[in-house]
Amino acid sequence: MNRVPLDVARALVEDAKRHATELGKALSISVVDAGGYVLLTERMDGARPMTPSIALSKAYSAAVMERPTHMLEGWAKSDPVFFSQVARMGHQPIVATLGGYTLKRNGEILGGVGISGGSPAEDEKIAEAIVAAAGFSTDFPAWAGLAAEADTSGADGRG
Repeated sequence: MNRVPLDVARALVEDAKRHATELGKALSISVVDAGGYVLLTERMDGARPMTPSIALSKAYSAAVMERPTHMLEGWAKSDPVFFSQVARMGHQPIVATLGGYTLKRNGEILGGVGISGGSPAEDEKIAEAIVAAAGFSTDFPAWAGLAAEADTSGADGRG
């Protein structure tokens, strides 16, 4: 299985911690491989106790769903029953929120990163910034669920 090298995972965590320090926030950061298995999770001093688990769920979701977690929100809203069933299927919960980013390079999914501990907007901003700075793609095709939110013509997030 393709994965993010450990030195790259460490660099992502360090960059996230730098951003967190600039914001005066204590965060948790998690990096997973393409299958959603943990490569590295770090909880900064002062980060709330649940933040490592939340960061891991965000990273897992971004990796296995192959989209940043903010892109899953339309699917969750357009088909909440199906989404809630899928969200419990893997070895981590799948979440549709801000702060999880897919690690994709040259069209290949290598893993995911999750940030937790700031506001949703801060988590998202840091996740996107560290992914872009590390040379990963921040461009993803639209998810069917997003179309369903804007267009009620029957599109759904399945598949």
